[in-house]
Amino acid sequence: MADKSSSATATHEITYYLNIENAKILAFIMVSGFVVYHGFIHVTYSDDSCKWLLSDGRFPGYGVWQPYGCMIHKYTLEDSRMCMHYISYWGGHNHITFLGDSRIRQLYFEFVNLLSREHMKSYKTHSNISYHDEHIQAKVDFVWMPYVNVSMNKLYQQWMMKGPLERPNLVVTGSATWTIKEYNGSSEALKSFETNLTNLVPYFEKMKESTDIVWSLQDPVLKSKLSTNRSMITNEQVDRYNKVALEVFSKSGSSVKVWSSSRLVAQGLKKELDDGIHLASGSSALSLDVQMLMNMYCNDHMNHDDGTCCSKPEPATKLQILVAAFFLVCIFSTVALMIYRRRLKRNGAKTRTENGQSNEALKPLEAPSAEPAQSLYEVLKALSRLGLIMAYFYLCDRTNFFMKENKYYTHVNFFLPFTYVMILGFFFTESTDKTEVLHRDQTDEWKGWMQLVILIYHITGASKVLPIYMHIRVLVSCYLFLSGFGHFTYFWKKGDYNLFRYCQGGCRYLPIYWERKENGLRRLFEVLFRMNLLVVTLCFVMNRQYQFYYFVPLVSFWFIVVYVTMAVWPRVTEKRAEEKTRAYLLMILKFVLLVVVISLFYMSEVFFERVFLMRPLKPLFVTSDDSIHEWRFRWQLDRYSVVFGMVFAFGYQILKRYKVIHDTDGRNMFSTAITWTMAGVGVIGIVSYAAFSGVCRNKEECNEVHSYITFVPIVSFILIRNVFGSIRTRYSSFFAWFGRISLELFISQYHVWLAADTHGVLVMIPSYPVLNVILTSFIFICVSHEISKITSILTIYAVPSEWKALLRNVVILGFVLIPLCISRGVI
Repeated sequence: MADKSSSATATHEITYYLNIENAKILAFIMVSGFVVYHGFIHVTYSDDSCKWLLSDGRFPGYGVWQPYGCMIHKYTLEDSRMCMHYISYWGGHNHITFLGDSRIRQLYFEFVNLLSREHMKSYKTHSNISYHDEHIQAKVDFVWMPYVNVSMNKLYQQWMMKGPLERPNLVVTGSATWTIKEYNGSSEALKSFETNLTNLVPYFEKMKESTDIVWSLQDPVLKSKLSTNRSMITNEQVDRYNKVALEVFSKSGSSVKVWSSSRLVAQGLKKELDDGIHLASGSSALSLDVQMLMNMYCNDHMNHDDGTCCSKPEPATKLQILVAAFFLVCIFSTVALMIYRRRLKRNGAKTRTENGQSNEALKPLEAPSAEPAQSLYEVLKALSRLGLIMAYFYLCDRTNFFMKENKYYTHVNFFLPFTYVMILGFFFTESTDKTEVLHRDQTDEWKGWMQLVILIYHITGASKVLPIYMHIRVLVSCYLFLSGFGHFTYFWKKGDYNLFRYCQGGCRYLPIYWERKENGLRRLFEVLFRMNLLVVTLCFVMNRQYQFYYFVPLVSFWFIVVYVTMAVWPRVTEKRAEEKTRAYLLMILKFVLLVVVISLFYMSEVFFERVFLMRPLKPLFVTSDDSIHEWRFRWQLDRYSVVFGMVFAFGYQILKRYKVIHDTDGRNMFSTAITWTMAGVGVIGIVSYAAFSGVCRNKEECNEVHSYITFVPIVSFILIRNVFGSIRTRYSSFFAWFGRISLELFISQYHVWLAADTHGVLVMIPSYPVLNVILTSFIFICVSHEISKITSILTIYAVPSEWKALLRNVVILGFVLIPLCISRGVI
């Protein structure tokens, strides 16, 4: 007995400290530590992501380069030409000069081929080369100058005599190997190199207002492939010249951008060296070098979400400043109220002690006057916490304070965490007293594991793999299916839509309707508020369109569709169906009409746009470039998923009423033979969809069929999960926990786990990707749980059950939201 008692005490003590609230405190401490750490990096080293791009990086996989702390955009021919055209259009000029030896010449050819529609074949020449494209107003020169000597000095003198617009606006240069070869690696040549380079520094400084100068450190050589006449060009000699260049630029405090990451790329791809010193034409190393140059030159002029290197963060808008001021007022008001309440409590305790009165005697007197103040305090406290979280969102994804990196997909990156999460989920399984099909514990579990898989899919960039993409599409459809199932079931059992019945006699009975527990209209407002609070707040804080967070617009729209379908006459509920069997036929007719309307919207793009592009709907369904294409794409992908969920719920209710299925206890739903048959059908359905996703050729073809067959894997999974009583009455508490905050996880990942609006990954600890993901995931989960908690609190106060409180909130929200909506173009 003593052992059991001590074990129970130890377990209680562990659970007392290991809980989500303490985890949030730890997450707050971690965020504070990361703020200090990154602040130190910015102050001590640099906050210039261009320096990060040109200085360091790593290979997450062969031929894939990840710069230190920032994201690199992969420029195509069209992207590069658009960049040049954009710069020239806004009054700039594109005159880029590659100055140096044969290695720089290789870089020149690779750069030109990223700009030119006609491929320029590289060739050996010891003369100058020029490329000029009138269409994009770009001029790219190569100047043959393999030595740092008097000739190079004279060239910079000539540039100095020209006006700023006649000089190159970018010079990529570097030299050493020819000097080493010519002078057989002598120390006198090295000293001469140092002297001549030092003499060039004043010209670099005088030209810095008009010209960016990039000095490329020398790449290593591959000794085994070097010819005899180049045997003196050793890596030791190359390192000496690189060291001298670094010392010259650091001593003078020069503004020259030293390009050392190209050397790291060549070091990692040494086997691409043809002759031990030159890279093969079109090699991965040359391609990566040119991509770095293009990112340095173009990113700040272009609007690439996945290119944060050398790109300044977007400036805060007036609306963002206004929202920040609102949250600051909430925070200061909360602090002031907290201090006032503590002082009042302390003074009250002192008074009661002096008068000899007990707390219980004074409580009834304090309650009536304290209730409104308590409500105000709770609302302000929740808004203050939300404001602090929004500040963290903004810091993560609208500034360059924290770092960002590109996603990188491998099968190991995706399937390893997937396997680990699944094992954890199965490990934390337990029994439940709920036995019905798709009971709350089961749906929470379903939402939880789906959300975790979607998170893994997003952070690894697995959308490039078509079968994985199609299975994730099914998971999104599952959410909408469950939305249709759950909301239909609620309205079928409890819905009361007869608002007009209470409006007789001047709507004097309207408060009675509103305060009814089974009020369908209040359910509508509560669900919409709970689903949209975070997204609407993020729209203002992060300066993004509502449609950017596409999942919430989808579930909100389809929830309204479910409500309208159930609320319009003739109204069909469980109670009415029990009274009149023909009510089932009316419900079927409603489903048919709903499918017809959805199909009309899908087939007529003009009709679709005419509806969703009219005011005040238009600003809700267009993206930042005023396009409705994204909404139409998302909408049509799952246009029948909610209807499938409603029909399934309807059929389930009929089968239950006529006792075709039995789920009131822990037994199988059917007889043994039928149960195994249904399970087999479920397996066949899932395998069939997996086979389909493996054989369809492209996303367009798969997406076209997806909306019609998505119910197959969904219903198949439901059959496997529910026909056996032993499986139906068990669930994973691990997955269910995540399922209860799945909406917050889905939206929060955009900015505090992923980065650059989901195109990259947030980086707190650079160069340690696994540890970084673990720590940012911990903070991200804690933030999502806290947002869920805040949303629950604010929903109670925003959509109260009291009629007068509702009117007060409508007036307040009108004063706050109308100006904001006008500024966003919604009204």
